Amino acid sequence: MRLPSPPVWTLEPPFLHLLRLSSSSEAPVVLLVVASLLKRDIKTRLILRNPEKAVSLFGEQDEEKLKVWKGDTRNAQDLHPSMFEGVTHVICCTGTTAFPSKRWEGDNSPERVDWEGVRNVISALPKSLKRVVLVSSVGVTKCNELPWSIMNLFGVLKYKKMGEDFLRESGLPFTILRPGRLTDGPYTSYDLNTLLKATAGERRAVVIGQGDKLVGEASRLVVAEACIQLLDIEFAEGEAYEINSVVGEGPGSDPKKWRELFQAAKAQ
Repeated sequence: MRLPSPPVWTLEPPFLHLLRLSSSSEAPVVLLVVASLLKRDIKTRLILRNPEKAVSLFGEQDEEKLKVWKGDTRNAQDLHPSMFEGVTHVICCTGTTAFPSKRWEGDNSPERVDWEGVRNVISALPKSLKRVVLVSSVGVTKCNELPWSIMNLFGVLKYKKMGEDFLRESGLPFTILRPGRLTDGPYTSYDLNTLLKATAGERRAVVIGQGDKLVGEASRLVVAEACIQLLDIEFAEGEAYEINSVVGEGPGSDPKKWRELFQAAKAQ
């Protein structure tokens, strides 16, 4: 079957990416997504608890290219409508650790971050959005089965699934991405040029599935690129995909190759 031609990038800003520096495994994904958006010259908005950190993360950027708002997704009152004026696309990959850790300090539990934070964001978004991409996790539909029940001892999969369901019921055009265990990094250098040079080593090939059947690992670089590609794939609207990365050559940033991967998953 002949696949449709890949679209020209239609992400004409402003675009919004939600960033929580308190997150653990998702934090490097955030850095890679934003770095890639800036490289593509896509205007980006960030919501940060501490906006001053944006400079150390991404260097000095023209406000027309990177606009930073102060806000905390756990607090609904922080998400003022003015933050979203003119926004067309949103990527949300907030998160915390599955088990109690130092990162839980300051009220960063899965319930507060993966459920209440996601719910607050979705509730604040304008209905005019073209796409919301929510990063969740494999295993969210199997949290009472081994081995997922172990990972869900403190509710992380339950709360991620609640966030997914809230998005589904919101009426917003969405795509859910469920990566396997995140690999690569952590990217401790916040220099933009360093981030752009990061590689996934030999694990560049991508496996896409549906039905919460995949159980492998996913390169953070692959997940970050998938988030951006999904914003512009029309048949991915209303779908949930799992993603793994394996040894081999991958799609890189080629829109046509990514479309073929997601199309093949739908056909299975």
